[in-house]
Amino acid sequence: MIVFRLSKGRYKNDLSGRGAEWYGGRWNSKGTAMLFTSQTQALALLEILANVGKESMPEGYFLIAIYLPEEAEVPTLAHSDLPKDWNAVPFATSTQHMGDQFVRDGHFLAIKVPSVLVPGDGNILINPKHEQMKGVKIIAQDPFRLDPRFYT
Repeated sequence: MIVFRLSKGRYKNDLSGRGAEWYGGRWNSKGTAMLFTSQTQALALLEILANVGKESMPEGYFLIAIYLPEEAEVPTLAHSDLPKDWNAVPFATSTQHMGDQFVRDGHFLAIKVPSVLVPGDGNILINPKHEQMKGVKIIAQDPFRLDPRFYT
């Protein structure tokens, strides 16, 4: 499986999940390392824009393609598995607890969760402490420039 993320240049080689660990997010609390990726390049862009905004998106981002080992089972969380407030803005602690539990359990390298931004698409949450992480590889790092039409 190939997944995608946009990352500032200085973090383009970092698959540790440290940024999410420092700040927390929809699917993890502060203190829980997790690598957020998307199933498509377009969703990776939307996730960044939703968090930093087009006016704040600086130069120096890279589109990172990440290979997950074929033998890694990646279960999908269905909407019926989620709490009612899973897509709340700002995000709820209920989804953070779910993601924290996913990492603590350590059963899977990754799990697919529904996107709040694009119904039908998904984000792939990676547990950077999982034993299969040794098979995770960055396969492409391309400089990314936001199309100027976004600024007009």
